[in-house]
Parts: sequence; C-alpha cells; structure tokens
Amino acid sequence: MVMFLFLVAALVVVVAAVTLAVLGGGDGGALPEEPPQFYADPLPQDRPLARADVEELRLPVAVRGYRMAEVDDALNRLGAELAERDARISELESALAAAHARAGRPADQGPGHGLGFAPPGGHQSETGEGLK
Repeated sequence: MVMFLFLVAALVVVVAAVTLAVLGGGDGGALPEEPPQFYADPLPQDRPLARADVEELRLPVAVRGYRMAEVDDALNRLGAELAERDARISELESALAAAHARAGRPADQGPGHGLGFAPPGGHQSETGEGLK
C-alpha cells in the first residue's frame, strides 16, 4: 500500500512539473531568427577566374549539407568560364592553322622547324636520318 501511494505521488509530481514547464516556460516559446548564411559571391566579377579563386572558394553549410542554390551558381559560373576558354583556345588554334596554311607549311611544323631544333628522342641530320 505504501509503495502504491509513493508511485501515485511521484506521478502527480511529474505531471505537475511537465504542465508547469509547458505552460509557464520561456518567453513565448519561439526561437530567435538566425541570420541567413548566404555567401556574398566570393568569385571575382571583374576578371576571369584563376585557380586560386577556386581553391579559396568556401560555400556556406546548411542543416543537411551545402545550400544547393549557391553550389549551382558557383558551378554554373565555373562551367561558363571553362566553356569560354575552350572556345577561345579552339579559335586561336584554328587561326594558327590558317596562318601556317598561308605560310605554305603544315600546321604541325612550328616556327622552330628547320632551325636546328631536335625533336625529343633524336636529332635529324642533313640527310634526314635520325641520330641516336
């Protein structure tokens, strides 16, 4: 009987404590607003990206990983600049091939061809035979 009364009293105390905590606890129960952690685009806008810019890029972390919008923006920017550089390289290579064609020599013969520069792996003699 004493044990039963002790359990009932403990149950009443626990229920009262939970009720007081729920009804009277805190200053309204709302958590304060946290400032957003959006990054202020650390990639330079006034010049093309360099390797150091990519290495220094730090994206803000969200509750479950990175914020997809910021990562997508950074990757889209990197992709666009790489595509622009690839297009420029292709343009310059075709201009170089056209210049070689106008000069009357194959594109694989660079400006140093015939000036005594040896290809890797051997030296060309006057007769065209390789010396090793």
